[in-house]
Amino acid sequence: MSRATSIDLTAGTIQYRDLGPADGAPIVFVHGFLVDGTVWSDVPDRLAASGRRCLVPTWPLGSHSPAMHPYAELSPRRVARLVREFLDALGLREVTLVGNDSGGAICQLVIEADPSGIDRLVLTDCDAFEVFPPFPFNLLFRLARHPRLTRALFQVVRIGAIRTGPLGFGALVDRRLSAAETLSWVTPYLTDAGVRRDVADFARAWSRADLVEVSPSLGSFPGDSLVVWARKDRFFTVALGRRLARVLDARLVELDDARTYLALDQPERLAAEILADAG
Repeated sequence: MSRATSIDLTAGTIQYRDLGPADGAPIVFVHGFLVDGTVWSDVPDRLAASGRRCLVPTWPLGSHSPAMHPYAELSPRRVARLVREFLDALGLREVTLVGNDSGGAICQLVIEADPSGIDRLVLTDCDAFEVFPPFPFNLLFRLARHPRLTRALFQVVRIGAIRTGPLGFGALVDRRLSAAETLSWVTPYLTDAGVRRDVADFARAWSRADLVEVSPSLGSFPGDSLVVWARKDRFFTVALGRRLARVLDARLVELDDARTYLALDQPERLAAEILADAG
């Protein structure tokens, strides 16, 4: 059973899906920049069918609605504190935290600041160490600091073929994306000035140094870790995934026929690895 709901946090309202039994072991998903919870495909549904409670929020990273409060601070570390606030507000314990892309960076910031109640960390292709984000997305972050300019340039992604092609989200998957499944990713940014303001705040506060500073503490995470990485990822290389797994002392799984949005390419395999890691 899937329940669409929301929660009011200090920065604003977070929309999320709540799947599976209310008393199931909680799994919380953290997506990346300019996508929403649909980037996880049916991985949460598969895990919920196995008795887990899966919570799939849309975080304030550009595809969210409504916009956050005008006074909200939305640095990467502040978004990490929102994740922490979400866990605490719902009273979640023994959590598995799953991150992808810049959501993986957010997860690292969460466990560095306060890992209490988080038993397991699952990272799929994501930022780490000095790669935050990789080229050319570092240029996108810099561009996003200027919402009027970015909105004008982003009008081209209204065209589905461009949005899903090799110069758009198509570069991040190993299969063909449809225009329909990516429309919700860009609509909030294109249509809501408040969302553009939120993205600009995040981009202005972003620093490549954030994850470099966090890296030494990753090895002290007291829970179990799993790293699932796509060998064909052109942006987050498999060497980066191996390095991250070593520091976390994590079980490493490398997958073929997948790229950055690994859950869209290999949902069955990712769900199976998360369940296997649960023991």
